[in-house]
Amino acid sequence: MTRIYTCNVPIEADVVDAFCWLQKGFTDQFVYYDKQHPTRYLGLGRCIALPSLRDVEYEYGEGSPLHEVAAGGGEAPAASADVDCGATTAAAGEADQPPVFFSFNRFDATNPAPADELMASFPRLRFMLPEIVLIENERGRFLQVNSLGPVYPGRVERFVRMVAAAPHRQAVTIPFTLEPDSREAWGVAMEAALGAIEAGRVSKVVLSRRKRLVAEHPFSSKDLLVNLIDGDARGTVLLYRYADVFFCGCTPELLVRKRGDVVESMCLAGTCPAGATPEASTVLAEELVADGKNRAEHDYVVQLIRGVLDRVCYDVDVPAVPGIMTLAHVQHLYTPARARALAGVTLSELMEDLHPTPAVAGTPVGEAKMLLRSIETYNRGFYAGACGFVDGAGDGEFSVALRTGVFDGEMGYVYGGCGIVGESDVQAEYDEIDLKLRTILSAFGA
Repeated sequence: MTRIYTCNVPIEADVVDAFCWLQKGFTDQFVYYDKQHPTRYLGLGRCIALPSLRDVEYEYGEGSPLHEVAAGGGEAPAASADVDCGATTAAAGEADQPPVFFSFNRFDATNPAPADELMASFPRLRFMLPEIVLIENERGRFLQVNSLGPVYPGRVERFVRMVAAAPHRQAVTIPFTLEPDSREAWGVAMEAALGAIEAGRVSKVVLSRRKRLVAEHPFSSKDLLVNLIDGDARGTVLLYRYADVFFCGCTPELLVRKRGDVVESMCLAGTCPAGATPEASTVLAEELVADGKNRAEHDYVVQLIRGVLDRVCYDVDVPAVPGIMTLAHVQHLYTPARARALAGVTLSELMEDLHPTPAVAGTPVGEAKMLLRSIETYNRGFYAGACGFVDGAGDGEFSVALRTGVFDGEMGYVYGGCGIVGESDVQAEYDEIDLKLRTILSAFGA
């Protein structure tokens, strides 16, 4: 049995400013920051890493009763009248924020091919609990301190003072060069993919490209985080830093969200450019909805997500006709999905059932993953993996790590992909990936 002590205190500071001010003192960093909604969790340090959230006990505040929550699927702990974290007292409705675990999962964890030197340096851990978590959600803003022993009140007081003193963050532009990848190699990969489709081995496969980036001067994970959060990229900003290497990006694709028994997901597949004007974007979006190739690609994802939800949920609602999600550089066919989980179904189980979807692997998913192992010359690592958080009450969410890259502060690799079906054009798919790469490149202030 693992016992975790958690102290939560409300704060007024901007959580990103506070994170940037504190981050120099911690080598491990974790971020899940939804730019459109108050689902923002920024972690520093590592209190503990666990293979499972079963058999974990949580104690809230100093001297408060112990609450046992099992498997990320138990009920939220009952609130005590007051929770005293040293010199700071919070109302019970504020102070029982469950401890927040981050989880970054690889696209194909059993792929025997070696990952690049940056991806390979990350440990294979399941649930990581930071020492400090800065929280902004529908209940407010909080500083969470986690420990394997009773939380030292002086430590909480010190961090509260530091957070209150945090200056406003500063953006930094980082000039860089991208080493060109081979169009000839892309043509070979496309030929193999289309050949497998023609042979009936798969109906769709999602190919990716990786490009090496070299910066003109050193940069930090904080620099990229600030540019992604304050820039025009839309979606959820992800960051996982381990020592000197960090994986980050801004993804538009939610994999699964769970709040109590309410489950949400989305189908995101089928792409066209965003227009120079709203009117131009509307025209392009109408063409996308009417395009048979993109609609077929999208429907593969809809079928998988509906099938998973039908198996482990009830009251499943998946619209029959997709809408449009418009981003800074591209537009996607988009179908939301909503359901209620059956008793005992956990967020982690939902994530494992849904990932990878045909939007990032292909269909059938298993055969597409095997095909990618033979076509792609690199192991994707966290790119297109399921990354997110789950709290001690079993709530949380995972997103698909698209529009991402991995860096060491001087160089790195950026990733982009596209769905290939029988009607796909080699040049058009190559150009589509270049459009998608603009999101992670915007992290450099470009």
